[in-house]
Amino acid sequence: MGRANKVVLAYSGGVDTSVCIPYLREEWGVKEIITLAADLGQGDELGPIQEKALRCGAVESLVVDGQEEFARDYAFRSIQANALYENRYPLSTALARPLIAKMLVEAAEKYGADAVAHGCTAKGNDQVRFDLGILALNPNLKVLAPAREWNMSREETIAYGEKFGIESPVKKSSPYSIDRNLLGRSIEAGPLEDPMTEAPEEVYLMTKAIADTPDEAEYVDIFFEKGIPVSLNGLTLGPVALISRLNEIAGNHGVGRLDMIENRVVGIKSREIYEAPALLVLIDAHRDLESLTLTKDVSHYKRSVEETYSHIIYQGLWYSPLKEALDAFILKTQERVTGLVRVKFLKGNARVVGRQSDYAIYDPDLATYGADDRFDHKAAEGFIYIWGLPTRVWAQKTRG
Repeated sequence: MGRANKVVLAYSGGVDTSVCIPYLREEWGVKEIITLAADLGQGDELGPIQEKALRCGAVESLVVDGQEEFARDYAFRSIQANALYENRYPLSTALARPLIAKMLVEAAEKYGADAVAHGCTAKGNDQVRFDLGILALNPNLKVLAPAREWNMSREETIAYGEKFGIESPVKKSSPYSIDRNLLGRSIEAGPLEDPMTEAPEEVYLMTKAIADTPDEAEYVDIFFEKGIPVSLNGLTLGPVALISRLNEIAGNHGVGRLDMIENRVVGIKSREIYEAPALLVLIDAHRDLESLTLTKDVSHYKRSVEETYSHIIYQGLWYSPLKEALDAFILKTQERVTGLVRVKFLKGNARVVGRQSDYAIYDPDLATYGADDRFDHKAAEGFIYIWGLPTRVWAQKTRG
């Protein structure tokens, strides 16, 4: 099945993406396959992955470092939006997909490829995110998804690869499907498919069990400039270093675990385990700083925008007109979201215990119940009369 002459393939070094190389060549007649491995802070040694792609038949194997861009242009935008899908999941995996799509399109344009490919299956969210991201950035590129069409079991996929010299895993593979990047880890499948089965401690790598966490509390001051975290405890850090350091601190105190039933884009529910220590803490701290610096109406209205924004990211619409329009609104709201938030870590909890800002709308002289109170108490009676007038009229008409 001849679909393309030259293809850029998103490559992770796993069984599926490795088998994609001979499959594209033998079954679909692709002449040249260029692989692209994106370094988004997953911690893997990408040198061997790069070499493996060449052994599997790629004509060229690319490794692109996208950590800085990932943190700055994707994670920080999401933090400014307090994006939590279904009010829980901070989109640590979903945020990586539009960036990988962008890398694929850029590589395809640079090397003159007429298609890009990925190893996503038909039941997951990532196929939607990749396909729509690529489509939005370059609608002229074909998108190939062999794993969505080859209808092979895991064992059959491994056997197919072995026919072309792709070594099978030397040890029994983990029953879990795991994805990791700078922002966190997602774990699914295997025993976790039973919603009543507690996730075993072995699936967690970024966060300690509560029993193993320190007995003493740790305080961290996070400073934000226009909604973007820039320093920890007075030390200015770049985006990658800041997220990495906060991952260590929060994870050491057992902060950052999620166990949830999630509604996928394709309409099925899945049970997901997440570790996203820094991202969850930063969203919570950022939202708290907004409560100090945004007016009531902006803060309340922004909540509805945040929910829409999280759905946009989850559903693969990062490069969409609505996302672009909401970005403009969110960036406007962040102009005065500058200040410090103090977080206390202890035994699986990260609580905001202090906040301050030069742009704070909070006024101690209005809030106090002490002698310095400047609130006009006489105004309250008139306010309540006007505010309650519709209720008064309704009550008189219906109960009188």
